Amino acid sequence: MPFTVEEFLNVFEKYNLSVWPMQLFLNLLAIGAFWFLVFDRRNTSYRINSVLVFLWLWMGLVYHLLFFSVINKAAYIFGFLFIVQNFLFVFYGLIGSKIIKYQFRFDVHGVLGLLFMIYALLVYPILANYFGHEYPKMPTFGLPCPTVIFTFGLLLFAVDRIPRIVILIPFLWSLIGFFAAVNLTIKEDFGLLIAGILGTEMLLFFRRKIINKTNS
Repeated sequence: MPFTVEEFLNVFEKYNLSVWPMQLFLNLLAIGAFWFLVFDRRNTSYRINSVLVFLWLWMGLVYHLLFFSVINKAAYIFGFLFIVQNFLFVFYGLIGSKIIKYQFRFDVHGVLGLLFMIYALLVYPILANYFGHEYPKMPTFGLPCPTVIFTFGLLLFAVDRIPRIVILIPFLWSLIGFFAAVNLTIKEDFGLLIAGILGTEMLLFFRRKIINKTNS
């Protein structure tokens, strides 16, 4: 690591103090996406995808390029990838010929997606405090690790199979974030690996089996 644990936590502190009260807005966006998924049947998919578009652009531009790049030049690469993911959500979520659509349901995908979202919004900050990462020196929602977990949670409610390219960058970040968490002892980020592996497995392979069985 080109930085120490303390330097890493200081980035969170500078970010949280600088962007406040944006964290509240980002959490409201996430709650709004959940509300659209469960209760609102009008333009649900466009609204959920718009939330993902904003979150990934925020992480790429604000966190990676403005804050994380101060201690790690690789953040410029990460920022670029997150902005690419933002464009993928724009194309496959808002303007493409066949956008990603969502439906709330209590099948195996829905239950796992719900658990991921609960972890990202509620369990994650509780664990952060338990492991000694108190605000403002903690990853809040809108930063990569909890937000990527939340992204997998939403995608698991997709009606049809999601293009592989849409899942690639979130999956890669789940690996990068996990190995960084191991080195930096950010234990609340260990759930990122679970979300990345299980989420990708369910989205790519298990869903394909369901689709093939349905078509047959």
